Amino acid sequence: MRMKKLLTLLAVGLATLSWAQEMPIVHDPVVIKQDNTYHLFCTGRGISHFVSTDLKSWEKLDPVFKEKPIWTDEVVPDFKNYIWAPDVLQQNGTYYLFYSISAFGKNTSAIGLVTNTTLNPSDENYKWEDQGIIVQSVPDRDMWNAIDPNIIFDENGTPWMAFGSFWNGLKMVKLSTDLKSIAHPEEWQTIAKRERSFNLVDSDPGDAALEAPFIFKKGDYFYLFLSWDYCCRGENSTYKVVVGRSKSATGPFVDAQGKALNQGGGTLVIEGNKNWSGVGHNSAYSFDGKDYYFSHAYDAKNNGAPKLVVKEITWFDGWPTVEPMD
Repeated sequence: MRMKKLLTLLAVGLATLSWAQEMPIVHDPVVIKQDNTYHLFCTGRGISHFVSTDLKSWEKLDPVFKEKPIWTDEVVPDFKNYIWAPDVLQQNGTYYLFYSISAFGKNTSAIGLVTNTTLNPSDENYKWEDQGIIVQSVPDRDMWNAIDPNIIFDENGTPWMAFGSFWNGLKMVKLSTDLKSIAHPEEWQTIAKRERSFNLVDSDPGDAALEAPFIFKKGDYFYLFLSWDYCCRGENSTYKVVVGRSKSATGPFVDAQGKALNQGGGTLVIEGNKNWSGVGHNSAYSFDGKDYYFSHAYDAKNNGAPKLVVKEITWFDGWPTVEPMD
């Protein structure tokens, strides 16, 4: 029995190691399925693009932007084409890929949009066409940060963009019906916020760090996932994912204890451990009758490399749960 148990543990360990080795290095993954292929877009030079047919083995394709969008130097001088935190959706035969540019640690930022009629590079119609800026944040003018976009349609089919990090919280703004601009008259919401224990410093959010909103519709509720604490510090990253829900796409969102997310609430979904740190910047989708969680996590056994995390979501009393990190 002891030998059988040892062999079982060894098999589990090898499977975990294999999973860690196979998963690509990514930050901030979002996923969409076209035909039988999953397309993953994430932070990277020109926006990284991966494909898979099974959510396990991934192939890296050419980036979305071979050259940086022509408008980016106006927002971030001498921008290096390292584009952050995209969001992808399909609407009326067009694929919309929203993306972020920013100076690190500042709200010198903007969210742009690029579109395509197909995600298959072998298709003769494959061509990314940039649509320019959707929203921009400027230091000393805005107390919010124009990064980490996520698009959701409300109960009436109206599009909204959730976005933001740090500063005075995560925001939501109504979009025009073509998804290419902010709707007028403008409508804004603060959907999540954590109170600071000291005055704002431009490059240090202190104990109020939060970012990366993602809203997932399930049944009667819209679930707002977001990441607390710090990304991008390798093994020292402290990211974790929390969630709240609302029957309205624009909130207010509350956690399982009834505390509003715009008053510091949030129910824990997943966090790191000794093997994996900084689990966060997630997205969530339904594919073929199953609900999936995607994010990155830093692999302590691989010098803190950010690896893709894919887990099935299960639901308990109306709340999303995922298996802890191995």
